[in-house]
Amino acid sequence: MQYTNLGNSDLKVSRICMGCMGFGEAGNGQHTWTVDEEHSREIIRSGLEGGINFFDTAIAYQSGTSEQYLGRALKDFAIRDQVTVATKFLPRTPEEIEKGVTAQQHIEQMINKSLENLGMDYVDLYIYHMWDYATPLYDIMDGLNRIVKAGKARYIGISNCYAYQLAKANALAQREGFAQFVSVQGHYNLIFREEEREMAKLCREDNIAMTPYSALAGGRLAKAPGETSKRRQEDSYASLKYDQTAKEDGVIISRVEELAARHGVSMTEISLAWLLTKVTAPVVGATKLHQVEGMVKAAEVSLTEEEIAYLEELYIPHRLVGVMAQNTAEQAKETHVWSTGNQKI
Repeated sequence: MQYTNLGNSDLKVSRICMGCMGFGEAGNGQHTWTVDEEHSREIIRSGLEGGINFFDTAIAYQSGTSEQYLGRALKDFAIRDQVTVATKFLPRTPEEIEKGVTAQQHIEQMINKSLENLGMDYVDLYIYHMWDYATPLYDIMDGLNRIVKAGKARYIGISNCYAYQLAKANALAQREGFAQFVSVQGHYNLIFREEEREMAKLCREDNIAMTPYSALAGGRLAKAPGETSKRRQEDSYASLKYDQTAKEDGVIISRVEELAARHGVSMTEISLAWLLTKVTAPVVGATKLHQVEGMVKAAEVSLTEEEIAYLEELYIPHRLVGVMAQNTAEQAKETHVWSTGNQKI
């Protein structure tokens, strides 16, 4: 396993981050394909044995049971200061807004609940899960800075945002003396490369770590065209993101299969090896023990410039999908509010 610093932080992380969205009580949240605690523990332990020291979860995953599974496994199998634990929080609910709960109060409540779930005193990276258009940015950055100062989070990151939003947030933080975002977790893989338009350039210039999710496109970049899996059949969110461009993406996936055969490795290893030439540490999920092997071995695969170009050659621009499509809709609503003269702060 290779290791590197996470952006402008002193966190030394494995080049592969284990995503924990697949862990947790099935049906206790938005996913039905998750694995139980016994199998989650096996996967986490295997990742640790393979050199993975970076784990990503969220309070929203299976109503906090993903955090609970991860926390208990790390307590049993790892030394706390030798692993990097990241978790995420969601914006305030309409009910909280109605009750007058401030962003600062919300963030404190969320981190306290996550720490309780994890059984930890602090997290290494606390991630703003998605942009909150109903809350002033100052309040978000102030709230995050407070938990960093309190020692509940060492660093902060952001997920599902535009490059201009990340730049704006860090500029505000710099001006106010707040903690700045050291990482961004966006949607990026070989068949969805829209982060290359602006986000990747911003991150290179400002040394912000990219830790993208959906690194294997919901398993599509790990299986030959036509192959399927239980998760692929049941994961409606991944279907929303990828099914409409299946024909265009299929030709790229075929090239992944071709290079995998040429190198004598799995498609997972080729897909992640490509992504590792672009980002700090992709977030890679696993729901089966054997999948960990491909994650770990990917860091050992070296692609030539010609092979990288071959994989990239047939890509065509994709429209925004999933959370970022929702962001676009929120942005449009905000623009409409301003254009009608009604201030929305």
